[in-house]
Amino acid sequence: MIHDPYIVPPLPDTWPFEPGRALHPLGCRVNLELPGFGGGWRVCTPGGLVPSGEPVPLAGVFGRGGIVRIGDMVLRPYRRGGLLRHINERTYRTHLRFAAEHAVHRGLWEAGFPTVEPLGYAWRPSGFGVEGILITRMAGGEPWPRRWDLSADRADEIRLAIRSLCQWGLWSPDLNATNILLGPERGVFLLDWDRARFEPAGTDLWPRYRARLERSLRKLGAPPEAFAVIGSASLP
Repeated sequence: MIHDPYIVPPLPDTWPFEPGRALHPLGCRVNLELPGFGGGWRVCTPGGLVPSGEPVPLAGVFGRGGIVRIGDMVLRPYRRGGLLRHINERTYRTHLRFAAEHAVHRGLWEAGFPTVEPLGYAWRPSGFGVEGILITRMAGGEPWPRRWDLSADRADEIRLAIRSLCQWGLWSPDLNATNILLGPERGVFLLDWDRARFEPAGTDLWPRYRARLERSLRKLGAPPEAFAVIGSASLP
């Protein structure tokens, strides 16, 4: 059997979350203007919904900048990281990378996984390729690095979410501490599914996730209790 990393597989029998409502199919509208981003966009959202209103930069978020809030929507431009950003910060070969992230994100949301609601994406030609924007619903909360002092329940919720990804076989290479959002009173939300893919059945993903989060925590100067959340000791 050929393995396709972007086809959402059936949920595991022991999936700990209650599946949510199915989202409406995407409708795409062309040559539109997005507040704060100019015109020429192809917008793919449920029913062809287009964000409208005054864009407000989101303060206090981690990432590469440019993220804005429009009403109850969040628009995050796709931007490259690493050394490549100095050569080509925001141009991609095709829009398929944006569509793939939305497909995985949509699968997680409909499965009841703790993440923000995906609303679609937008893209337009740029140079020899395209640039894109991810569109999600606004969710209140703070990134984990702003509140290292977690309760035992909150730490359990982070571990449960990550182990559920492992159980379902979903590897998200961009999952780091800044992409774990703590709800205002309780609960956690995991963000950013760019380049996420489903691995073949039986792949052990927990060591990968733990190593990825360890690197993130070290880079952020996290205290020992943060490493304990993922079963690791603080490293020098």
